Amino acid sequence: MRMMTFPRRYLIVILTFISTSVCYIERVGFSIAYTAAADAARVNQSTKGTILSTFYCGYACSQVPGGWVAQKIGGRKVLLVSFVLWSLTCALVPLDPNRVVVLVIARLLVGVAQGFIFPSIHTVLAQWVPPHERSRSVSLTMSGMYLGAAAGMLFLPSLVKYRGPQSVFLAEAALGAMWCLLWFNYASDPPRSEHPKATAAGFGESLLPVKGNQKMKVENGGFSAKTANIPWKKILYSLPVWAIVVNNFTFHYALYVLMNWLPTYFEQGLQLSLQDMGSSKMMPYFNMFIFSNIGGVVADHLIIKRIMSVTKIRKLLNTVGFLVASLALMAIPVFRTSGGAVFCSSMALGFLALGRAGFAVNHMDIAPRYAGIVMGVSNTAGTFAGIIGVDLTGRLLEAAKTANSDLSSPESWRTVFYIPGLLCIFSTVVFLLFSTGERIFD
Repeated sequence: MRMMTFPRRYLIVILTFISTSVCYIERVGFSIAYTAAADAARVNQSTKGTILSTFYCGYACSQVPGGWVAQKIGGRKVLLVSFVLWSLTCALVPLDPNRVVVLVIARLLVGVAQGFIFPSIHTVLAQWVPPHERSRSVSLTMSGMYLGAAAGMLFLPSLVKYRGPQSVFLAEAALGAMWCLLWFNYASDPPRSEHPKATAAGFGESLLPVKGNQKMKVENGGFSAKTANIPWKKILYSLPVWAIVVNNFTFHYALYVLMNWLPTYFEQGLQLSLQDMGSSKMMPYFNMFIFSNIGGVVADHLIIKRIMSVTKIRKLLNTVGFLVASLALMAIPVFRTSGGAVFCSSMALGFLALGRAGFAVNHMDIAPRYAGIVMGVSNTAGTFAGIIGVDLTGRLLEAAKTANSDLSSPESWRTVFYIPGLLCIFSTVVFLLFSTGERIFD
């Protein structure tokens, strides 16, 4: 009796899931470790905001180049090189809040390296995953971010307490190195469509990069492995692309503000110690992990059963996710207990993650062949959201501290959470008006 083989594409999805988990352990880890070191050195909130936002400056620079390089030489190779670079930077850089220039350069380098990761992942998934599995595959892969953030919030404060902030950098570098070994040993490119086993790639369409400037043509019910020029002008002038861009900006504005400033909100806004909060501090990110996968499964189920069109499914999940998140974000400063803050931030991040089954998978709906490119464009906007949101939050809190001399008052934090809440409402309207689930790029 023949044993069932584990489809290769499932292994690729699992490895990309692990990769996003490790990336977000690094991001949350830096926020926790740097906040502890900066507070001990009495660094002001504005300077903290500048350092925390530096990562996103480097990250923004490499999003579109990352999609282009992944399109040309393959996402698998680019993903490996990106991990090697940021892991080495973490291993070699000392965490000293007084050495601002060193930290700025290091965070820029880590940002540039990690900027190649998500466009590469989307290129890899577009090569391997068939259309009816895209929602849950992308949702599972992206949910790794939230599980990584949850794990970071749960374990890293104790690591800082007992081993010091620098130990976080070394732990992150070790995780990055271990993932590199797994990816090097087990990842591969899918077979090309002309090969008899091309169906292993998922849907018989090769998206692999090839040499030459040749257009695509249909052969034997599939596509030949020849690529056309990237339609940059059509991508940049497309309203459905801009609907994704706007929602990516809002999603990451809310996510990065909460990821970088929740530790400060708990410790200074609510006068709570992260070490004493136990597992509750990880709940916002764990909720994202759960809701992200729920959204993916629901979307694929609706698509497979043909209950709704792909366009309506994307709009429905995006709308529900962003509107509930908007209400939860604006309610955070109202509740002045740890339970209330954890509940509201969990609802906000959880429903934002649900919304990813709307806008985040839409790259592959409208442009499967250029998924990495479109992801690079939209994620650049998301990265600018990190630069703007994280730095602006630091300035708002510094101004509030100067005016009130107390970050424990809800007034000091109201604007911080109202901005992403209102952006969620605006982005919902944009996605309802301009998005589509139909393929618009051949």
